[in-house]
Amino acid sequence: MTRMTLIAALALATVATPALAQRSSPQPPPAALKAPTAQDWRTPDAADVMVIDTNKGRIFVELAPRLAPAHVERIKILTRRGFYDGRSFFRVIDVFMAQTGDPLDSGAGGSELPDLSAEFTFRRGAADPFVPVADAGASQTGFVGVVPVMTQSPMLMAMTADQRITGWALFCPGVAGMARGSEENSANSQFFLMRQAYPSLEKRYTAFGRVVAGLEVVRAIKTGEPVAAPQDQMTRVRMLADIPGAERPALRVVDTAGPWFAAQVAQMRAEDGADFSACNLKIPSEVK
Repeated sequence: MTRMTLIAALALATVATPALAQRSSPQPPPAALKAPTAQDWRTPDAADVMVIDTNKGRIFVELAPRLAPAHVERIKILTRRGFYDGRSFFRVIDVFMAQTGDPLDSGAGGSELPDLSAEFTFRRGAADPFVPVADAGASQTGFVGVVPVMTQSPMLMAMTADQRITGWALFCPGVAGMARGSEENSANSQFFLMRQAYPSLEKRYTAFGRVVAGLEVVRAIKTGEPVAAPQDQMTRVRMLADIPGAERPALRVVDTAGPWFAAQVAQMRAEDGADFSACNLKIPSEVK
C-alpha cells in the first residue's frame, strides 16, 4: 500500500510595515465573557463521539457525518472492530499534527476494506445547520457543529442546480482528518489530529470531526518523523455509545449555535479586527 503522507511544507509570507502609524486613543478592554449557562450547553450524540484512550490521557472526537459521511462510517466500523486498539502515533509534528491508525505503525498499512473516495468538500443548503461567524462577500466562514468551515456565498444558492453551495473544513487545532497517499481517493484507516492550524490541507484532505476534549493530550504526544521508540499509543478506542452505562463518561459541549458562543465571536472580532480567525474561537467542554 502507498505510504500515507501529509503535505508538510510551510508557506511563508512577507508583511509590509507602514512607515508611519497613526496615533489612536486607547480603548478599554472588552468585558470578560461570563461562564456558559445551562442554555449554552448541548450533549453530543453518543453514537458520533469517538473516545480515544492513550497512554497520555483521554481524547474525545465528535464526528461530523454531515461533512464526510463515508469517512465517519469507516471510522465507526474500524473502531467497533477494535482495529485502532494499540496503534501508535508514529508521525507527530509539533506545529502540525499527530498521525495514527496504521496496523503497521509505519504509514504504509491500512485495513482490508477498500480505499475511500475523497470527501474534501460538501454541499451546503439553506436548511442545513450552519453558524456564520464571518462574511467576506464571496465566501462565508462558520461552523457545522464543532467543525469550522468555509463556504461559497449563500447568494449563489439560487444559481445552482441543486440549490446548494460548496463548503470545506478548515484545518484548525483539534480537527480530525484522514491521511492518504498520492492518490486523492486513497484514504483507508489512518487518520491525524491537528495540533495547530494548517490551512494548506484545506480541500486536499478529508476532515471527519474535531477533538472536543483532550486537545492538551494531543499536544502532549511524543513528536518525531518518525517518532522514536517508544511511541505513544492509542490503548483503546471506542464509540461513546458502546461504553457500558456504568462507566460511560458524561460529555457536554458549548453549542456553537448558542448565545455564549455568539458573544465570544463578537468579542474576538472586536479584539482581532482584520486578524480574526475561526481557528481562535474556543468551544468549551466538560467531562464527568
